[in-house]
Amino acid sequence: MSEATSPASPAPAASFTGLHHVQLSIPPGAEPLCREFWGGVLGMTEVAKPPVLAARGGCWFRGGGLEVHLGVEQDFAAARRAHPGILVAGLRALGERLEAHGHEVVWDGDFPGYDRFHTQDKLGNRLEFLEPNGTR
Repeated sequence: MSEATSPASPAPAASFTGLHHVQLSIPPGAEPLCREFWGGVLGMTEVAKPPVLAARGGCWFRGGGLEVHLGVEQDFAAARRAHPGILVAGLRALGERLEAHGHEVVWDGDFPGYDRFHTQDKLGNRLEFLEPNGTR
């Protein structure tokens, strides 16, 4: 049932305050590709993982209030449909930068109020980037 059609329910005991991070899966040993894409192409800053978690592999990146955790999954399969929707300022410039680094950018005008495109990281995970266009 969607939020718009759900029956009234009691007030929740807690309220949502934001999203701390998004986690995407990567295969073992793919950290260099992640650093190249998330750090190099997208310009995010790598964040040191706590030692107990660093032993598991993977890497974390932060930029503009967004944190992306890339966690090792032994039986890795790239997310083809599931994806983070990342809000950006300068969407066209980001699309051009991704294309200049060899990433296909597929523009989609079907989300009212936003310009957006889909692309993939170096491991094939689907990513969506959006920018409000003032038409809501």
